[in-house]
Amino acid sequence: MLESIRVTEKLHWPEQELAKKSILNAEESLTTGSTRSISPLPAGVLKDIFTTGTSSYNVLLQSKEEKRHHLQKQSSCTYSKRCRRPSSSASSSRSKDRKMKAPVPMMSTGTWYCLDRQPAVFVTSSVSNPVRFTRDISVTGNSIVLPPKPKTKVRRRHFSTLPKPKPQSQPQLSRSFEKGDDFSGKRFCILTAIKPTNLEKEKLRFFKSDYTYNPQFEYANPSLPGVLAKHCNVSDRFLKQSINIMELTLQKYGSYEKFEQATGGSLLSKTRIWGHVRKYMMKEGCMGEIVVHLTEDLLSRASMTVVNGCPTLTINVSTAREHWLEGMLRHEIGTHYFRGINNLQQPWNSWMGRRKHELKPNNPTEEGLASIHSVLFRKDPFLWRAALLYYTVHQASHMSFCELFEDIGRFVKDPSTRWGYCVRAKRGWTDTSQPGCFSKDQVYLDGILQILRHRETIDFPLLTALGKVSYEDVDRLKELAVTENARVPHFLQDQARYMEHLERIMEVNELTDRELRDLIY
Repeated sequence: MLESIRVTEKLHWPEQELAKKSILNAEESLTTGSTRSISPLPAGVLKDIFTTGTSSYNVLLQSKEEKRHHLQKQSSCTYSKRCRRPSSSASSSRSKDRKMKAPVPMMSTGTWYCLDRQPAVFVTSSVSNPVRFTRDISVTGNSIVLPPKPKTKVRRRHFSTLPKPKPQSQPQLSRSFEKGDDFSGKRFCILTAIKPTNLEKEKLRFFKSDYTYNPQFEYANPSLPGVLAKHCNVSDRFLKQSINIMELTLQKYGSYEKFEQATGGSLLSKTRIWGHVRKYMMKEGCMGEIVVHLTEDLLSRASMTVVNGCPTLTINVSTAREHWLEGMLRHEIGTHYFRGINNLQQPWNSWMGRRKHELKPNNPTEEGLASIHSVLFRKDPFLWRAALLYYTVHQASHMSFCELFEDIGRFVKDPSTRWGYCVRAKRGWTDTSQPGCFSKDQVYLDGILQILRHRETIDFPLLTALGKVSYEDVDRLKELAVTENARVPHFLQDQARYMEHLERIMEVNELTDRELRDLIY
């Protein structure tokens, strides 16, 4: 049953946002009596605690109460007395809604009220059929007031299960998260700045040239050369392993395209993506906590960032495959989101706190752990993507764009897929005819191999509970940690099963403990 949504403050959407948006219904988090609004955690507290992403957008993903029809039958008499309104024309309804300040009652017709200080916007959908949006929906607002349920069956509860931060600590967190090379705030700014504004134009020109033209990228907010210089140092430490992993994959499946189809399954429609995301969020107990957006305008497969103080998951629908989607959710929500949330209650949740406790950078642990979780339950958990990203960055450091495109053709045949990997490696550069790279993508394989090397001694639930920390800091920080309200994903509950899957990853990718000990001390 669709519900009324009241929005009271305008959000600032990205200017180039073109993707479609969908809104799912709220499940249990309704309030009664006095009006209660759902306010996002302050931007100063949540700002940039996640470590991935390029650009993010806002769409409210809320749950649907599966037994609502049954409950409404029981309370229909009481409810209709409270919520019934005289019928009126659409124009008169809009006129009245501009002046309304009370919560809009639940409408059984499936009409949503998206109110603002500007004239009201109506979105209508039939409840007899599954909800599908065929046009873009712009939702404005920062605070959402949901309608009250009947007084019977009342459960007062916030959407988020997070402990409310202390007001006096917020200014300190806001200032501290703006500093430090180890925080995603810096990386988020860099990743935004190095996304070319003329990407489609240069792609067309490159393909028309029969892959002989080196793209000349342009940027809206170019990063300082000194900042980019920190992200162009490459490593060949795991180059042999990256090549071996890809060759093993090709030996079994023949080509990347066959591997993708056989292990990833078919591409999902947006409706099915929403279904998978909702199911996973229910499994992790985080319904209503995360804003979700589907787009095709993303270099990565997904990203978890903070937008206007709200944790935001952006999913690239062009890469969302049936058997890989849950792995992506374990990567973004089960790892990045939970570690970010747990970090908020730790003594090292600020730049000053990290410096005081002498914490190591959270990467490569962060991305390595997330990448392991991406493939954790696959039948053949090949580390293909992490290996190809590592290899591509290494080759880009001494090749032009065209040379790189030709070189990775030994592993990937599809031109569009190759283009995407080359752009990731060359982003930040204007003249791609010159050797050079953006080296961040090597962190995935680096982190994976370090974690596998020390898998027998790492306490994985504690590594998640401590927040944004390196596995190397866990032992000395555990006595200082606040773990009372820690969030740990469901797949870490069974430690024996988890360790079995880590062994399976080692086996499939033909990694040995002796080899890793020689590489990693």
